[in-house]
Amino acid sequence: MTVQKTQVAIIGGGPSGLLLSQLLHRKGIDSIVLERQSRGYVLGRIRAGVLEHGFVNLMREAGCGERMDAEGEVHEGFYIAHQGRNDRIDLEKYADGATVMVYGQTEVTRDLYAARDAMDGVVIHEAANVQPHDLKSDSPYVTYEKDGSEHRIDCDFIVGADGFHGVSRKSIPGDVLKEYEKVYPFGWLGILSETKPVSPELIYARHERGFALCSMRSQVLSRYYIQVPLTDKPEDWSDDAFWAELKSRLPEDVAAGLETGPSIEKSIAPLRSFVAEPMRYGNLFLAGDAAHIVPPTGAKGLNSAASDIYYLYHGFMDHYLNGDSAGLDGYSEKALARVWKAERFSWWMTNLLHLFPDAQEVDQRLQCTDLDYLFSSDAAQASLAENYVGLPY
Repeated sequence: MTVQKTQVAIIGGGPSGLLLSQLLHRKGIDSIVLERQSRGYVLGRIRAGVLEHGFVNLMREAGCGERMDAEGEVHEGFYIAHQGRNDRIDLEKYADGATVMVYGQTEVTRDLYAARDAMDGVVIHEAANVQPHDLKSDSPYVTYEKDGSEHRIDCDFIVGADGFHGVSRKSIPGDVLKEYEKVYPFGWLGILSETKPVSPELIYARHERGFALCSMRSQVLSRYYIQVPLTDKPEDWSDDAFWAELKSRLPEDVAAGLETGPSIEKSIAPLRSFVAEPMRYGNLFLAGDAAHIVPPTGAKGLNSAASDIYYLYHGFMDHYLNGDSAGLDGYSEKALARVWKAERFSWWMTNLLHLFPDAQEVDQRLQCTDLDYLFSSDAAQASLAENYVGLPY
């Protein structure tokens, strides 16, 4: 068995793990990233593309913001379509000048890989049977297999950024870990198409036939979603059927301007809320989907992971550079406080904009009234904007 040594072992080579590794490396703190999949597989994932202003600043601090700033699109607002009209939330006005950046997660990951390569960062792909050990001791370690050989990484701390199905959360004893989950009775059918976006800003649509979202990855690449039953499969929906249903859920003037074309990716994502507590066990720290998942309605998934990384980054800096472990000791409590606020916001937006199978007429009337109130109240729009651009770290 080969033995490696590092300060922070990071399980999971998605954007969370790569971002933390990059930030730490720039402060002289060593890390090794273990990823179960190949680099090509990681870069092939199609994910969120709306970045909070705090995440944007963190990418810049990591030295990974140049292409994002050049190619990403700053959005100063978004639309909510309801009752045949299209009302705008002015983020810049109601969030003290803060905005969001539309830049795909795949591109974020690509930039982080390039940065790790440029600094000779250690990212080990296709690491099988990864397992953390001795989490309550001062000398935790991680074992894994690669190319038929066994390997061990001795470290000070382990960060589990390996997603909902990863090994990290499962390594916390059941009598310590508490999990909260809410599963929604529908999913999002999403397609990616090489078409011009129907709107320069995102459109969230609440309609009697169900929710819809008009998003984008660039000015020539659009991402659209419609709410569908959990029993549906992507192959149940032809491209023509998708476009027709999407148009039916949008205001007439928006639908008339919709450019359609062949889908280059089509998938259905279930919606759920999930939180695991605590996010620290001994010298293991959970981050991102390993600890929490939100419905995509409020664009908080990747952004909530970034806030975890912010707290861990500052905690490790204080520990190694200043001899102060207060940030690491308080990590779980601080991270969870912000996570639950993101969960609340995503839950609220999901309930506001979706058609629930068991909804009664009174529920739909209340949804419409909630939207009418939203656009009649500066305070309500300010609350939405504050949460959408990202609460402070």
